Amino acid sequence: MTSLTPRLQLFSDTEVHTIVQQAMAVLGHVGVLVEHAEGRELLLEHGAQLRAGRVILPEALVRGALATAPATVTLFDRAGAPAMVLGTGRTHFDPGSAALHLLDPATQRRREVTTADAVALARLVDGLPSYHAQSTAIAPGDVPREVCDRYRLYLALRYAVKPVVTGTFVKQGFAPMRAMLAAIRGGEQALRDKPLAIFDCCPSPPLSWSDLTCDALLGCARAGIPAQLISMPLAGATAPVTLRECVVQHCAECISGVTLHQLASPGAPIIYGGCPSSFDMRHGTTTIGAMQTAMIDVGYAQVGKHLGLPVQAYMALSDAKVPDYQAGMESGIGAVLATLAGIDLVSGPGILDFILTQSMEKLLLDHEACTQALRLQAGMATHETDLLGLFGALVDKGSLLAHPHTRQHWRSELGVASPVLDRGSYGDWELGGGLWAHDRAAQQVTRRLAKDRVPSRDPTIAAALDELMLAELRACGVSALPQT
Repeated sequence: MTSLTPRLQLFSDTEVHTIVQQAMAVLGHVGVLVEHAEGRELLLEHGAQLRAGRVILPEALVRGALATAPATVTLFDRAGAPAMVLGTGRTHFDPGSAALHLLDPATQRRREVTTADAVALARLVDGLPSYHAQSTAIAPGDVPREVCDRYRLYLALRYAVKPVVTGTFVKQGFAPMRAMLAAIRGGEQALRDKPLAIFDCCPSPPLSWSDLTCDALLGCARAGIPAQLISMPLAGATAPVTLRECVVQHCAECISGVTLHQLASPGAPIIYGGCPSSFDMRHGTTTIGAMQTAMIDVGYAQVGKHLGLPVQAYMALSDAKVPDYQAGMESGIGAVLATLAGIDLVSGPGILDFILTQSMEKLLLDHEACTQALRLQAGMATHETDLLGLFGALVDKGSLLAHPHTRQHWRSELGVASPVLDRGSYGDWELGGGLWAHDRAAQQVTRRLAKDRVPSRDPTIAAALDELMLAELRACGVSALPQT
């Protein structure tokens, strides 16, 4: 059996090369602002120059760092089994992250997130096969904000088995988060050998590395924890309004991050990613779900692949406020474009409202979009079969419903629709209550959470996680873990 995978590219090979050269020129003339003293000194020690407070990066330094970055990054689940290999062009999905609100299905209005919400979301994601990783998708409001980064990771590790996409909000957050990951693996070297988390590291547009983000980037490199560069150019505001030049800025920000990261630890795992957006000139909003933003994503992914790096993007999400037509349109288009572009990791399902709100119902709906996009990426297979005999049987019988060829291939070729999708007749729909898609999704969320159980956990590891998190809470005056 052979299959041809469809692919989408926006630039010619020559144009991609030109974009990289222009990004190198930006770093060599405009440079980057590096607020982190150690990171700045690291660059200067290896040949960079300081000019008017900005670090000027020579092309040879950047090229050397790119040459040591690995072409693939492998993530492992809680049990130590391989879960994702990024860098092959096979797409993987995880929920969009860091939302401050959850959409309430009863009121269709957003509300503050609780610990119970975060646990429920982790359990839901663990049972959905087209999501290959967890993310610290929502920020519970029932713990102090200063420990929320650690708490989000704690819940994902405590109540789920898939690898986790996460990140830190404060410098003191990285060390305890690394300790939690090491507790799962049984030590720092075991964590390095089988990483189970990715840390987002976000340069600040335009062309700047904050003290916090640079500190996390260097920490990831030295610990062997995969770092994911999330460049966020805002076309028309903190980046050029022309989409191609926005891709140039994105490239400059990311390869400056690769340089910092690889100088700290050559060969450490790193992912070329981002969360760009286009600026809405009428409303003053950052339109993550717009086609223009998706084009920047697809364009920079092509650049990242040209550089030989695994690529990530925030796609399959929406600016809509509820799981309506706009939400489905933007999220579905994003999922399909991402798979056609061969983006390795796509963060975004479930997200609404400019990444401010997560919805479990939309997360379930988006899972269907991701499943169908992955089916498209798989392409059309060529099967070894008696083709003339097959068509002879079709003409003879008038149907192939009972034919062995149909029985053998129908599941892999046609699939089985989820209960979230309506594939029945109008009469079936009426008999089922005439429900809209988000209503069906709400029913399925309730059923899944009632059925699925929290995965078993080694009590020693569970106790270690609990103690690490409790120590962080006690430092903020909280004496007990919130109820789940």
